[in-house]
Amino acid sequence: MNVLVTGGAGFIGSNFVYYQLKNHPEDKVIVVDKLTYAGNLSTLKPIMDKIVFEKVDICDEKEIDRVFREHKPDVVVNFAAESHVDRSIENPNVFLETNIMGTANMMNHCRKYGDIRYHQVSTDEVYGDLPLDRPDLLFTEETPIHTSSPYSASKASADLLVGAYLRTFGLPVTISRCSNNYGPYHFPEKLIPLMIANALADKPLPVYGKGENVRDWLYVEDHCSAIDLIIRKGKIGEVYNIGGNNEIHNIDIVKMICEKLDKPESLITYVTDRKGHDLRYAIDSSKIQRELGWTPATTFPEGLQKTVDWYLANKDWWEEIISGEYQNYYEKMYGNR
Repeated sequence: MNVLVTGGAGFIGSNFVYYQLKNHPEDKVIVVDKLTYAGNLSTLKPIMDKIVFEKVDICDEKEIDRVFREHKPDVVVNFAAESHVDRSIENPNVFLETNIMGTANMMNHCRKYGDIRYHQVSTDEVYGDLPLDRPDLLFTEETPIHTSSPYSASKASADLLVGAYLRTFGLPVTISRCSNNYGPYHFPEKLIPLMIANALADKPLPVYGKGENVRDWLYVEDHCSAIDLIIRKGKIGEVYNIGGNNEIHNIDIVKMICEKLDKPESLITYVTDRKGHDLRYAIDSSKIQRELGWTPATTFPEGLQKTVDWYLANKDWWEEIISGEYQNYYEKMYGNR
């Protein structure tokens, strides 16, 4: 099978590429990535001889047409997206372009070249948030879409478009909505790698508000295994929630990282809360467990330890990132808070 992976040089996409090569070595993997700030070709360096790499923007109709024509994919897995909420607040337009128009461009070419199987990687953020005092409430696939940021609105729009292409054109599609991922190759602007990098440098650990926001954490390899199941055994037209069953307050994660790195909690600095900051995400994964037999294999303590160990062993990878343009962005986001 020829598997085309968009955003394959990013965090989750690259982990999915590694997962495919490990578990389906007979398949051909074509990686498409624009290589924006979050796409890092060095992430794929160990496997470049085992994949086909195309530096292409998913919004580029001419180049995407060439990729489809030359590589003849059997399935497209679309990870390519602008994904950082803070950046979407600073500049919403780029999120609308990539996350909506890019999705449409990929599906248009799936249609053009024979109704190619298409999978959309989405997020639980399309559901909005849940109250902190109602632990019994979880997001199901039937939860109404209720977005809070330009990022989540752009992803929800893409999901609706995917559903429309199924209904209008009969394109064979599926959608997955995941909770917060963590693990190797996570870009250092996100909570866990940011705290690891700052703690190692004895820099302040910026926490939004009081750190009371709750997220359900999913180890990235578990997410990849779920998507792999969906593209091979999932029912066309279905949405599948993928959660880690690990609801944790942000502040507790920061304290766990301090403990693992033997750093004082006095490094924690509370900064002005994000605009429209969602309180709590919690995923009900019973559908994918029931229909496809998937369950997360990694507990949060195991996954966090593996993640910390990876960042300790791969300092060159993330130090190269935070030494450049990212540092200017970091100062813009947190410097005056």
